Amino acid sequence: MFARSAHFRVKSLDLAAEFTRTLEDEILPLLQEEEGFKGEITLSNPGDLERISMSLWEKESQAEAYAANIYPQVLKMLSRLIDGAPQILTFEDIAFNLGDTPIAERRSSRSSWQDNADAPSFSAGVPNSVA
Repeated sequence: MFARSAHFRVKSLDLAAEFTRTLEDEILPLLQEEEGFKGEITLSNPGDLERISMSLWEKESQAEAYAANIYPQVLKMLSRLIDGAPQILTFEDIAFNLGDTPIAERRSSRSSWQDNADAPSFSAGVPNSVA
């Protein structure tokens, strides 16, 4: 599995709800059409301008294809809602669990999945690239 996070700053709190609607109604459907797309996690706090959107991909090459072919469209959709260019980080090592049951841990994009009862709630490896 491979993760790609985008760190955004909305222009104002008045635009925060529109940012969320745009992600859910316009951007997520684009992602769901992409080969290898596994899911999207968006993080924010009430009253904060910062937003983090993390997409999960089967393979690094699929995330790179999205970055090259679809992400420029995403930036256009968000351009009136965000300040500046988002910071992009990518991750190869991903471990997570939902609730009390660890799902899996993948040591690297080249290894096989392994059950891991000691996996933390969520952790991602050191970024392997910054765009």
